[in-house]
Amino acid sequence: MIHEVDEGLRRLLAAAGIPGGGVELAFDAPTKEWAGKRNAPTISVFLYDIREDLTRRRTGTIEDTADDGVVLGWLSPPRWFRLSYVVTAWTNRPQDEHRLLSDMLRLLVRNERLTPEWLSGSLAELGLTVSLETAAPPEGRAIGDFWSALGGELRPSLELLVTAPLAGDREPAGPPVTEGLVVRADRDSARRLRYEGSQAEGIGFAPAKSRPSAPARRKRGKAPQ
Repeated sequence: MIHEVDEGLRRLLAAAGIPGGGVELAFDAPTKEWAGKRNAPTISVFLYDIREDLTRRRTGTIEDTADDGVVLGWLSPPRWFRLSYVVTAWTNRPQDEHRLLSDMLRLLVRNERLTPEWLSGSLAELGLTVSLETAAPPEGRAIGDFWSALGGELRPSLELLVTAPLAGDREPAGPPVTEGLVVRADRDSARRLRYEGSQAEGIGFAPAKSRPSAPARRKRGKAPQ
């Protein structure tokens, strides 16, 4: 699912012309070594944190049925995760970096979700909303600590929070019953289960036999008629 979110963001930015116009797009960690190898203006979209949204966790199963109503299996509900990205612009001049960040901010605030045309794989199959939240405060970590961990200097950035579903597990159903059940009372005898109106004689079923009516009860003190 994580790589599918990356692909969705790449398609979103490609629709806006990034990369293009001499600007490159990267999902690498913006470390000092990476910055030193950069040869062109670059937008960096770096995933740095993944946390489950526990408020949206559900239990139970969902039936997976065919068009004719036959149960094919059971699906556990999807679980939702919050993916935190930091978006930065890298050029040789601060003015150009601020212009690129401004363009990114304008683009991202216009899109509160990844539309179906940008989704692929399991995200497209689930058909659930993948939401975007731009410039949200970082969760549980100061931005200065983030840049210290990367070994770089503090720079302007945008926080992008993506909430996406992870498909649940599927438990397939067993094959439908096509043969009757034979009940064996001992080693030498067996009898078949009988079903009213069964047309499956010879494969484990036998038609039910009619039983004689019970005799009428005699009332006390009177001879039987």
